[in-house]
Amino acid sequence: MSYEIRPVRAAEWREIRDLRMYALQDEMAPLAFLSTHEEESAYSDEFWRERARTSSVDFGPEAVARQFVAVAGDGEWAGTTVTLIERAGQQDFEGRTIEHDGAHVVGVYLRPEHRGSGVIDGLFDAALGWAREGGLDRARLLVHRDNPRAQGAYRRQGFVPTGIAFTGKMGPELEMAREL
Repeated sequence: MSYEIRPVRAAEWREIRDLRMYALQDEMAPLAFLSTHEEESAYSDEFWRERARTSSVDFGPEAVARQFVAVAGDGEWAGTTVTLIERAGQQDFEGRTIEHDGAHVVGVYLRPEHRGSGVIDGLFDAALGWAREGGLDRARLLVHRDNPRAQGAYRRQGFVPTGIAFTGKMGPELEMAREL
């Protein structure tokens, strides 16, 4: 199957919402996401519109994040990832001080029927390429200690453990990073 890998568009808030709600039903969701299906079901349409707007801005002064999506040939949204821009000295969503400018990869998800197809490679290429084009030279992500499936996928993308481990909102987490 072929996939189109591209940034989301501001008008696609419903598709963003629907894929996220689907992802939050995955058996690994409690280990992978900082939210639950129940919590996000209560979010207003305006919340999703704003998320789509801020995730569709290209690199520039207003950019804080960029979401990429893999769209299958039949139009189904097969997967997604989000790249956050982090600046040294800021606080991350765990309340920890960011030490280096860089990209933070979050919200990685592939529908089960699309796993093993190589689509994650395209999503990471797009997400990390966007960060590189914006002048960033490092990317990091956090992964739950008990999520070997995700850890393996991230290792295949060149991420290695940094030695930083802590208990965060998701439980015991490991930081992984790579140069861009």
